[in-house]
Amino acid sequence: GEPIRVLVTGAAGQIAYSLLYSIAKGDVFGKDQPLVLVLLDITPVMTVLDGIVMELQDCALPLLREVIPTDKEEVAFKDLDIAILVGSMPRKEGMERKDLLQANAKIFKSQGAALDKYAKKTVKVVVVGNPANTNCLIASKSAPSIPKGNFSCLTRLDHNRAKSQIALKLGVSANDVKNVIIWGNHSSTQYPDVTHAKVNVKGKEVGVYEAIKDDSWLKGDFILTVQQRGAAVIKARKLSSAMSAAKAICDHVRDIWFGTPAGEFVSMGVISDGNSYGVPEDLLYSFPVVIKDKTWKFVEGLSINDFSREKMNLTAKELIEEKETAVQFLSSA
Repeated sequence: GEPIRVLVTGAAGQIAYSLLYSIAKGDVFGKDQPLVLVLLDITPVMTVLDGIVMELQDCALPLLREVIPTDKEEVAFKDLDIAILVGSMPRKEGMERKDLLQANAKIFKSQGAALDKYAKKTVKVVVVGNPANTNCLIASKSAPSIPKGNFSCLTRLDHNRAKSQIALKLGVSANDVKNVIIWGNHSSTQYPDVTHAKVNVKGKEVGVYEAIKDDSWLKGDFILTVQQRGAAVIKARKLSSAMSAAKAICDHVRDIWFGTPAGEFVSMGVISDGNSYGVPEDLLYSFPVVIKDKTWKFVEGLSINDFSREKMNLTAKELIEEKETAVQFLSSA
């Protein structure tokens, strides 16, 4: 077959180091899909990229047709089938969230414009760099000729964290847990919701609340653990999640490419337009979705109790504030 063109930005970073190998060996687009990998990063780390190119060559992977390292947007974004935007300005000590928003608004405006100008109109864009939801919204707004539905941001890591916490609590495999939901922002206001989740216990599928029989844990420590897991990893590792983030990106992109399994839904940050859950329009908000033919749809008809509603509103409020801040920076830029 024809090779597909896959861009990874921030390609010299920790997440990319785990991610590139998985993509190149066929974990994401299948074992018979040849690839051209495009690696974008900033000029000072181009020598690091040279080393990564050597390593990818030395893996002797049959699917990898070409690796293109670059620091130029017009090279990186040309004719892309998929763009995985991992690179962003990281939060440094003493930085406020709004400082982070300001730095990243510029980057994602520029990358959105480059997508608009150089990439295929069918390109799928996945934003990982934080604040992921708002960065994704900015990129989408800066690429008006690419459908809004082609943009998504990563909340699959949070989704996987939630699945795994439930599995650990019940002593089952993570595969036995399905249909957890992450609502809202990829931040500590996100709402991990297991009201509609199911778990397979001894061959029988039951609701998570019924299986765990500990509502105060499910409404308390479970939610906090998932919300604060990123910070906990940084505290322990002195570096942010990389292996688990790369795995989540693979899951997210594979589901876009091949669709979600029957009877299952996944969480991803998508444009909120037309949702039936009372989330304001024009936000990049994490919802439960199903995917078929590379197109996602909201999961409809889930009942929302008062506890959930309050948590969903709280994270929407944060996203509205982030969006306003970012839009201010962009209009004054």
